Amino acid sequence: MLLSAVILGLIQGLTEFIPVSSSGHLLFVEKLLGWDSSKLTFDVALHLGTIAALLAFFWRDWVGILRSFAGHLVRRVPYAEESESGVSGRLLVPIIVASVPVALVGARYGDVIEAMRTRPWMLPAVAALLVVVALVMLLAEVVGKRRREMAAMGYVDYLAIGFAQVLALFPGVSRSGITISAGLFRNLDRAAAARFSFLLSTPAVLGAGLMAMKDVYENGLPSGEWAAFAVGFLTAAVSGYVAIRFLMNYLQRGSLAVFAIYRFILAAGILLYALRF
Repeated sequence: MLLSAVILGLIQGLTEFIPVSSSGHLLFVEKLLGWDSSKLTFDVALHLGTIAALLAFFWRDWVGILRSFAGHLVRRVPYAEESESGVSGRLLVPIIVASVPVALVGARYGDVIEAMRTRPWMLPAVAALLVVVALVMLLAEVVGKRRREMAAMGYVDYLAIGFAQVLALFPGVSRSGITISAGLFRNLDRAAAARFSFLLSTPAVLGAGLMAMKDVYENGLPSGEWAAFAVGFLTAAVSGYVAIRFLMNYLQRGSLAVFAIYRFILAAGILLYALRF
């Protein structure tokens, strides 16, 4: 149990933020090793670890956004840019608005999508989505002019990235991969696209974590699984933080192409495994 918690936590933390699809990796590992990452213990631990990593890395951004928004609302002062990255309170409402599509679709079809995990065609479908999104990422790198910063974003940008996030509900897509690509298509530079992608993902991941916590409140965790819960949470949180730091630094100069190539290789491996049976 502890070994599986460590491995699943590492997979979740690293692949949730790097654009290679955490759900696709977890599903493949489940089939390969016979583990169940959707089990309540792991599901809650991995979600909470992901939230912890996001908040640990972007807490200055969120403090700046909320403080700037509160100052504008209460004192009627112009929005201030208070974080190191220059974010301001003007981002709060756009992030909320852009989060609405994934919240609505997740609430309506989340259980349906989750039930698909057990279908025999799911692994080939994950492989196909890995390839399709890899091609989208490569196209975004070619088409995107990468000349706009986050301060230049408008509601067309916010909603385009928000609707792209809906696609990440399907295993094999990757939240960061599809939303960063959407930002590139809107001519954002890579760093700006990645930062807004992660800020936008925070409400969605937090919502999923709260739903998972609701299940814990209603059903509880078996007493013997608390150690696995703690290990899974810590592993996902630490590895997630490392993954975010790596990607934010890498995208200052590097492209998404290397991750697209990895997705092609992973898709081939999944198909080879699926065709064995």
